[in-house]
Amino acid sequence: MDEPSLKLKTARTLKWNTVDKFASQLFYGITGVVLANLLSKSDFGLVGAILVFQAFASLFVDSGFSAALIQKKTPTESDYCTVFYFNLGISVILYVVLWCCAPLIADYFGDERLIDLSRVMFLSFIINATALVQTNRLMKQMTMARVAIANTLALIVSGAIGIWLAFEGYGAWAIVWQTLILAFVKSAFLWATSGWMPRSGFSLSSLKSVFGVGSGVMACSFLNTVSLNIYSLIIGRYFRLSALGCYTQADKWSKMGIQSMAQILTASFLPVLSGVQDDRERMLRAIRKMNRFTSYLLFPIMLTLIAAAQPIFHILFSTKWDDAIILFQILMARGIFVVLASLYNNYILALGRSKVMVGYEVVKDVLMVVAIIITLPYGMEALVWGQMVAAMLFFGYAVGVTHRIAGYHWRHTLTDSLPYCIIATVIAVGQWLLLLVVPNPWLCIGLQLSALLLYISLNHIFNSAIQNEVLGFALGRFRRRRSC
Repeated sequence: MDEPSLKLKTARTLKWNTVDKFASQLFYGITGVVLANLLSKSDFGLVGAILVFQAFASLFVDSGFSAALIQKKTPTESDYCTVFYFNLGISVILYVVLWCCAPLIADYFGDERLIDLSRVMFLSFIINATALVQTNRLMKQMTMARVAIANTLALIVSGAIGIWLAFEGYGAWAIVWQTLILAFVKSAFLWATSGWMPRSGFSLSSLKSVFGVGSGVMACSFLNTVSLNIYSLIIGRYFRLSALGCYTQADKWSKMGIQSMAQILTASFLPVLSGVQDDRERMLRAIRKMNRFTSYLLFPIMLTLIAAAQPIFHILFSTKWDDAIILFQILMARGIFVVLASLYNNYILALGRSKVMVGYEVVKDVLMVVAIIITLPYGMEALVWGQMVAAMLFFGYAVGVTHRIAGYHWRHTLTDSLPYCIIATVIAVGQWLLLLVVPNPWLCIGLQLSALLLYISLNHIFNSAIQNEVLGFALGRFRRRRSC
């Protein structure tokens, strides 16, 4: 693949991944705002408890082999079919296990309602398992339009039904049925439009061909899932379900930004990196450009959301979720390091270094456990601050690992990321000061968002190559369409 086609395919993939995530977060956000105003903190606490186990089940269903199919240069039809049957079989086995464990889950959190809620909600990961291969084939081909449409359609349909159920007084069941319908609509659309169906049987040799990378991804994903969900387990156990509901809200809204950026970059960049994995010099150039692009977007978005958290929450929820604001801000700050570390993990995955990836995640989880042990006696807010510090330390470790494996030196990190961090931080200080002088939340957030124009202007003054490329691509596409 030559350089121009590589750049064009990457830009197109980024465009559709961005459209997908923007549309998804828009409709997910609208639904979430309505449900947050209709349902109680306890309702969200119940669902938050189930989501912990849902996350682990979904992890085992995917098993890491789907990511291995993307990393593999030329997967065969037998590879795709084998992973499909394997994922589906695992999902059924896990559902039976969790169905039997539902009373234990209810006993752990001290609420019998969790038995029926969890048994219904866990059906969603079986439905999702049926469309994992279709999604990954489209990602491998760098044709993300169908995935974007599937996600958007599913969110619209499931969101409308979830809101209607909440108005009718179904409580936590509104979120459970919304989750099931979301999975069903997305999977049905991909089956109908992706152009792929399993046409061969299960092959042990195909499973072995993706096992090395897949098992490494699986181990890393397991450890990552532990780190993402252990706080919900601890808060639900040692604090009230209403406190878990408050944390769940902060975590959910922060993840809308954090995971969206991480997923956009992973889905867009991994196929590109896999294609140049045998050319180390070319890969290093790609890594540096990806880091600059990520930093250019990441710092202004995250820091603006931190500065604007109070007016955003007051506009959306009045004062109902004020206890979640500080948690949201801390989690968003942590998210900066999470996104950057996930990007560095992408570089290691592209090289197929599964053992290194496992060690990478072990270090992250050790830091997390130490932070929990130190902060648990001081309350829920201290726990979240512990997450922040652990993420910062882990990012430093990630820089070192990437230097050793991919040749990306820590000096490159500074030169590629620091300029955008400094500019965005200066603007964020001004955005925060607006909170002290502008009491009206609508006016305040309007002024805070307007400050982003200053970010673009400063990058123009400093002649940012990444901004020039982004604007050049966007304007070039627009002009070509106008001329047609």
